[in-house]
Amino acid sequence: MDAKTQKSEMTRTAIVGAAMDLASAEGLEAITLQAVATRLGLSKSGVFSRVGSREALQKAVIEEFGRRFLADVFVPAMQKPKGLARLDEIVSRWIVRTRDVEIETGCIYTAGAFELDDREGELRDLLLEEVTRWRAALRRTVLQAIETGELKAETDPAQLVSEINGLVMALLHDARFLRDPRAAERAVLTWQRLVASYRA
Repeated sequence: MDAKTQKSEMTRTAIVGAAMDLASAEGLEAITLQAVATRLGLSKSGVFSRVGSREALQKAVIEEFGRRFLADVFVPAMQKPKGLARLDEIVSRWIVRTRDVEIETGCIYTAGAFELDDREGELRDLLLEEVTRWRAALRRTVLQAIETGELKAETDPAQLVSEINGLVMALLHDARFLRDPRAAERAVLTWQRLVASYRA
């Protein structure tokens, strides 16, 4: 990669990062080319030349959030054997990421879902696709834990995935809105009780 291309990629990374900061603080709709340009001391046309339209930048933010989320939560858990160990690692990492990252910045998956739930369009479709893909991966992990005999055979994977998601949403709510310093600790205890109720 030549120096010019490398600089352009670094600038694009900075643009997407600044847009993520905006989305975390004010929502996806707060992302505009001008707002990002102002944050970075660039021209609006300089931002456009690297990312394209406002909607393209909003999409890039959702995709980058998804990459970071999977890198923190899902990818490392793949080192664990299929079954309950892997599921536990995923949920534990999700709680830790929520505690260490999303409590400070907000969660684009969660906040974006509320922001876009009553709208139609490509941005909503992309967010739905990202969230659906993540939940499908979580469901596969639950199924594997049933197949290994560690979770009850009658376990409804969709139900357990919904309950795990609810646990994390409660953690976000209690930590960010109620400012409960024990929210993450409560989430861990909730997970332990939940998984115990499904254990074979």
